[in-house]
Amino acid sequence: MALFNSRDSLDQLPLIPLRASSVTTLHSAAAYRAELLQQIAGARHRIYLCSLYLQHDEAGAEILAALHAAKALRPALDIRVLVDWHRAQRGLIGEARQANKQAGNAGWYQDQALLQSTDVPIYGVPVQTRELFGVLHLKGFVIDDVVIYSGASLNNVYLHKQDKYRHDRYLLIQNKNLADSMVQFIREHILAAAAVHKLDTPQIPSTRSIRREIHEFREQLKRARYYVPYAPSSTPAIPQLTVTPLVGVGKNNPLNRVICQLLAASREQITICTPYFNFPLAVTREINRALKRGVNIDIIVGDKTANDFYIPPEQRFKVIGALPYLYETNLRRFAKAHQAELGRQLHLHLWKDGDNTYHLKGMWIDQHIMLVTGNNLNPRAFRLDLENALLIRDPEQELAEQRQDELRSIFQHTKAIAHYSEIEKTLDYPPAVRRLLGRLSRTRMDRLAYRVL
Repeated sequence: MALFNSRDSLDQLPLIPLRASSVTTLHSAAAYRAELLQQIAGARHRIYLCSLYLQHDEAGAEILAALHAAKALRPALDIRVLVDWHRAQRGLIGEARQANKQAGNAGWYQDQALLQSTDVPIYGVPVQTRELFGVLHLKGFVIDDVVIYSGASLNNVYLHKQDKYRHDRYLLIQNKNLADSMVQFIREHILAAAAVHKLDTPQIPSTRSIRREIHEFREQLKRARYYVPYAPSSTPAIPQLTVTPLVGVGKNNPLNRVICQLLAASREQITICTPYFNFPLAVTREINRALKRGVNIDIIVGDKTANDFYIPPEQRFKVIGALPYLYETNLRRFAKAHQAELGRQLHLHLWKDGDNTYHLKGMWIDQHIMLVTGNNLNPRAFRLDLENALLIRDPEQELAEQRQDELRSIFQHTKAIAHYSEIEKTLDYPPAVRRLLGRLSRTRMDRLAYRVL
């Protein structure tokens, strides 16, 4: 059964039954890395990894080496790695191009393919003809019948390989039907597309040469859904723990609609995590309506210093370093508009833990609904990137203890904002940031930045 028709609603979503014992929530990047490596080493049938990028660094090398070792141990193992096409073929911002004719991680993939005797194919997925206008932001690894879902990509900071970590959410679900659904989507809607090519080979077509295929691919993705062979939730049934995989790309897609419907369906409590405070208008509207209904709302956002784009004032300023300040300006404006509810019905929490960074996304609704996703709940996610999510319904609150433990681990590094004046204003920013934000505001380029970054 495909998800959604022209009269889609939460009650029409198909469900995959779960056992509470099959769901595990991890609380740290280090635990996530250890679990991922253990699952790869024990894989017997399939490994499908879908990530924004697999970085050429120590953690990325550790993952790739583990994949080759697993393949050597079991040659029949079906391994596929999917990364964003554009991100893989460019270097990091500020770094020189590599000697290899393919810049960035793709050159490393090719070098490793020549060095290894086993085949671990790495595919580049072009969601758009330019990275600025859309990337592969699908999350979820499938190893045999285990789905490992996190917003984290594969590099040192996401996997806490060295001193610093980037905090995310880490969920493991042992369920063959969910794993099959996610693998089927990858095989049918991504790997079969003419626009998708291997990156671990020197014969990589130019983006220009496959522009038509990319456009066709994006149009096909707009219609693609996870296949779930179950009746919708409106059928009479004993309340039980269930999961629904969701996917969407482009304006008004099914995932966007579910996010808004979840907010609209809330009656008591909403908790939202987002690293970049830049809600789409539709989300802001539902939050305002929920406040009017008397719903209590907690929003957990990273402090600007916990943003992955933040540049300390003592370091050389780059344009990309203005983004955390743009998001903080948004947050201050929102807090000021809702000062009457702030600290009472509305609670804003800033996450900060030393020099580490914050990358959590998702929502908890009324104690019995959880959405785990890579969606940043911003205009870019709602319009440009290919996004997915797992919607978990827990009417009997079988996962209540896990939910509380996860939220407790998140809140321990947060500071509550009681008054909007506690958030820095533009006049407090470093001179280079003030000048750039002023220019952006005068030319209205800040509005464009909010939509695409």
